[in-house]
Amino acid sequence: MIDKKDVLPVTRQCKILELSRSGIYYTPVPLSAMDIELMRQIDEIHLSHPFYGSRKIRNDLWVKGYNIGRDRIRRLMRRMGIEALYVKPRLSLSCPGHVKYPYLLRDLDVTKANHVWATDITYIPMAKGFCYLVAIMDWASRKVLAWRLSNTLDSAFCVDALEEAIAKFGCPEIFNTDQGSQFTSEAFTDTLRANNIAISMDGKGRWMDNVFIERLWKSVKYEDIYLKAYVSMAEVKQGLAIYFKFYNEKRWHNHFDRKTPDMVYFKTLSQKQAAA
Repeated sequence: MIDKKDVLPVTRQCKILELSRSGIYYTPVPLSAMDIELMRQIDEIHLSHPFYGSRKIRNDLWVKGYNIGRDRIRRLMRRMGIEALYVKPRLSLSCPGHVKYPYLLRDLDVTKANHVWATDITYIPMAKGFCYLVAIMDWASRKVLAWRLSNTLDSAFCVDALEEAIAKFGCPEIFNTDQGSQFTSEAFTDTLRANNIAISMDGKGRWMDNVFIERLWKSVKYEDIYLKAYVSMAEVKQGLAIYFKFYNEKRWHNHFDRKTPDMVYFKTLSQKQAAA
C-alpha cells in the first residue's frame, strides 16, 4: 500500500507498485447498484453493436426490461467514455490545446514486428464499480506488449504502459493512436519523441485504424471480464495478467493460420533483424 508519510516519494512508491500516480489522490464518486448494472449492460451492447448511439442502446435496454430515459443513458456513456463508432469510438477525448500529429499509415504495408504499435483505452466493469484498461499492441502480430489499469482517465497510466513496452521490446518505428487527450499529452508524446519514434494519429473518420485493438477488447471482455465478475482492481489485475499471457502465448488467430501472437511477433522480428 502507498504510505504518504514514508520517506520514499509517493511517485517512486507508485512506480514500484505499478500504480497510477493520480489514482492515489482520486476520491471516487459512488454509483448506485442500478447504474453499475446499466453500465455493464451498455458495455455489452456497445461491444456487440459499436455503431449504436444512445437511442438504440436505450431501445435495447427497454427490451431487456430496463425502463430508463435516454438522458441517463447519455450520462452513463459519458462516464464510460464511449460513443457510437461512426462518431468517435474512443474513451479518450481530444484536448484543443494539445498538438495533433499527421496520420502516417495510409497505404502502409505492416508485416513485421515493431514496425507499428497502437494503443487504446477501454472500460472494465467490476462487481461494485469499474476501472479503465490501456494496452499497447504490436500491429503486425497483435501481441499485447504492455498494459495498465487505472481508476481515472489520466495520461499517467498510459505513459507507464508505454515505458514498460519500450523497456521490454525496444522501440517501434511508428506509434499510432487516436487524438485522445491521454495520447496527445506532453508526457506521452515526449516519451515517444525521446525514443525517436514517429507519431501517427488517426484523423476523424479513421476509426478502422484501431480495429485490431477493438477486437482485443471484445476478446478480453467475453473471454475473461464478463465471466469472472471481478470485485476489485487487484482481482482484475491478477486475472488480466493470466489472460494476456494466454492471449499472447496460446490463443490461436485464424488470420495467422492458427499461430499465436507470440509466434508471429518473434518470427517476424527475427526476419526484420536478419534483413537489417
